[in-house]
Amino acid sequence: MKTNAVRLYGKSDLRLETFELPEIKDDEILAKVVCDSICMSTYKAALQGEDHKRVPDDVKDNPTIMGHEFCGVIEKVGAKWASQFKEGDRFAIQPNINYKGTLWAPGYSFKTIGGDATYIVIPNQFMECGCLLPYAGEGFFGGALSEPLSCVAGTFKAMYHTTNGVYEHKMGIKKGGKMALLASVGPMGLAAIDYIMHTDVRPSFLVVTDIDQARLDRAATILTVEEAARMGIELHYVNTGAVENPVEELLKLADGTGYDDVVVFAPVPAVIEQADQILGVDGCLNFFAGPSRKDFYAKLNFYNVHYASTHICGTSGGNNDDMIECLEMMGEGKLTPAALVTHIGGIDAVIDTTLNLPKIPGGKKLIYTHINMPLTAIADFEEKGKTDPMYQKLFEITQKTKGLWNKEAEDYLLNTLAKEEK
Repeated sequence: MKTNAVRLYGKSDLRLETFELPEIKDDEILAKVVCDSICMSTYKAALQGEDHKRVPDDVKDNPTIMGHEFCGVIEKVGAKWASQFKEGDRFAIQPNINYKGTLWAPGYSFKTIGGDATYIVIPNQFMECGCLLPYAGEGFFGGALSEPLSCVAGTFKAMYHTTNGVYEHKMGIKKGGKMALLASVGPMGLAAIDYIMHTDVRPSFLVVTDIDQARLDRAATILTVEEAARMGIELHYVNTGAVENPVEELLKLADGTGYDDVVVFAPVPAVIEQADQILGVDGCLNFFAGPSRKDFYAKLNFYNVHYASTHICGTSGGNNDDMIECLEMMGEGKLTPAALVTHIGGIDAVIDTTLNLPKIPGGKKLIYTHINMPLTAIADFEEKGKTDPMYQKLFEITQKTKGLWNKEAEDYLLNTLAKEEK
């Protein structure tokens, strides 16, 4: 079976190639990838090449397939897994397979599996580790976004609080407490707002900050104050760039007592220090954003660590349980993964998008691997539709969901552009 895939050969060396996949073994599975979401982690891997901790040293001679946030359909099942999986099943992948203590992951380490491909061979260890997960959602894009959503779920579960007088930590956020999500209207921030509004353990007071008013306004139209209130949460969107003293303003909103849980979504020392300053007694600061520099530092108030029991944690990725939870929440209609998506493209857009990802504004860039299409912002559909009827139709469809990507748009795009494979 031939596949088209974007492969990594070294630092900033990505190539879109057609090559033959090996015949599957009895313990492997052949699958069709439908869509992949490009992640900043993919950009970092492309930039660092063989220096990246997940990329093999011999990638120049044995290139790996890019992409780790993807969804598709099972095409053929090896004998070992025939009782658990069948042709036609939709799937999502948990990339953090943690196989025998290695850092191997799709999109970084493997020659036959990655999201930026038309067809892949899924190695045995993915099934052994329970990382090939069933997906029952309607749109394939939801399955592709389940991995970043699982990272958010894991973040809130990794937070903890102490028990006064007892040497015991209570895992998770403080139920019914006060929470602040800082620099939190990018794609992962939106996912965090969506998740914490609709999961079972929720705060009663939530502040979301950023310094970009346009992004704050967009977030407020998607994840509304009214919806938060329906879930028992008092939600505030705050532009900290528009106030003279952000710390003072945030503490004022919290009645001066500080926040039980604060999550930082930007690798900026000033934002981390702001988070530290607004923690209440026994407050937990979670540093979600992954910095690219190894010498990344910020100040921490150790007086409060000692006397107010403030503390810090961090997470990098979710686990199987997190991903299964998010897949189930999507199936129940509790999450809105489309809120993360701002751009759509085909497999021919992968290389430029990946290598220039930090320069491209907006949220998630969703790639449909069986079509060719330049990366296009959903916000640009209307303008492009003046000269191209396909974009006009996509504009009309997305307007039904307040400008968000949706299953009808996905179906129309694939039916319009997907080519018959030989």
